[in-house]
Amino acid sequence: MMKKTLNRRNLLKTGAGLALGSGMITGFPAVHAGEEKVLRYLGTAVNQADDISKQLFKDTGIKLEYISATTDDVTKRVITQPNSFDILDTEYFSLKKLVPSGNILSLDAKKIKEFDNITPIFTKGELPSGKKIGDQGTAPKKVMFLEAENSTTFAKEPTQWVTLIPTVYNADTLGIRPDLIKRPISSWAELLNPEFKGKASILNIPSIGIMDAAMVVEATGKYKYPDKGNMTKEEIDMTMAVMTEAKKAGQFRAFWKDFNESVNLMSSGETVIQSMWSPAVTAVRSKGIACTFQPLKEGYRSWASGFCVSKATAGPKLDYAYEFVNWFLSGFAGAYLNRQGYYSAVLPTAKAAMAPEEWAYWMEGKPAAIDIKAPDGTLLEKAGAVRDGGSYDDRMGNVACWNAVMDENEYMVRKWNEFIAA
Repeated sequence: MMKKTLNRRNLLKTGAGLALGSGMITGFPAVHAGEEKVLRYLGTAVNQADDISKQLFKDTGIKLEYISATTDDVTKRVITQPNSFDILDTEYFSLKKLVPSGNILSLDAKKIKEFDNITPIFTKGELPSGKKIGDQGTAPKKVMFLEAENSTTFAKEPTQWVTLIPTVYNADTLGIRPDLIKRPISSWAELLNPEFKGKASILNIPSIGIMDAAMVVEATGKYKYPDKGNMTKEEIDMTMAVMTEAKKAGQFRAFWKDFNESVNLMSSGETVIQSMWSPAVTAVRSKGIACTFQPLKEGYRSWASGFCVSKATAGPKLDYAYEFVNWFLSGFAGAYLNRQGYYSAVLPTAKAAMAPEEWAYWMEGKPAAIDIKAPDGTLLEKAGAVRDGGSYDDRMGNVACWNAVMDENEYMVRKWNEFIAA
């Protein structure tokens, strides 16, 4: 295993090796003697879980070899070692770096059984209801399609050739300790409120942290960005100046890099307001500590991941890859990820694999009719609880921007590091 990931993905129990079991599974294509259906799966662990790999093997006979790395290391490996993996699990914002390399193979939408059922957030930039959502940053629809099978140019309209088949996504906001704040919080601007001096935190992952910073700056009324996901050098300088001033004034208690850090800061009360991910808030609450994933009037910052394959994947391996992607969209994996607070790409199949009471809580914003449990069976919420942010439409319908790689990415990272060191 490579070093642990530095983000929300630490929540999942990642697979450390091969899925268990061997032999032929009834009802699926025969595996000839001596032939194993094995896929080397490179990713950041957001979708890597033992339960998923075991169910995959049970249903299809496919074994996964998990290769887990940080987002930046995944990108480097795709560019420098395309022969070292078969399946790639990556975020949409990474595609601006990966596609020009020519090292990932476009996928044929006609071979994806549930393609027409993929939520239109990815194909049209809208909810199933037809409501358009924010597209600042690298909105998936901007980078989902290629002009032709072997093209490295993104298509402006849907085509047959897909960069990533989407798997999971979410809308992120600030986490708060309502028991310690004891008043309503409705704006990103509150992160810089002197009332919380020494009790605030922002995540120290530059490409994501600066998006949260931009949400804060815009909420204060200091500046309105044409595109928070693609700032000019002058906008980067201004954003970092605002954050550096707050830092020097003692506003921030810490700058966290991984899931557990964010959970520990909030559960200990060292921070009362900070950048946070939905499952991390749930983890704090599972300790019996009040914590809210706070809906804010300015909206959410969103992210999305999906599957593609290495250009070196061919023959039977490519067949297995399509079989794996089709299985992943068929229900079990989508329901598993929904139960962790994420959203699945194909809603109908995930819904069919969940109890009606689970779906009502996670997706419809209704009070839980039963106790809500995690995939491993641990209690997440007691009956009567309501999911922070409400329904799927309420949350994803209020996306303000998407994680992105800016044209001035190198300059941004340098300025971000100067802020952290200030």
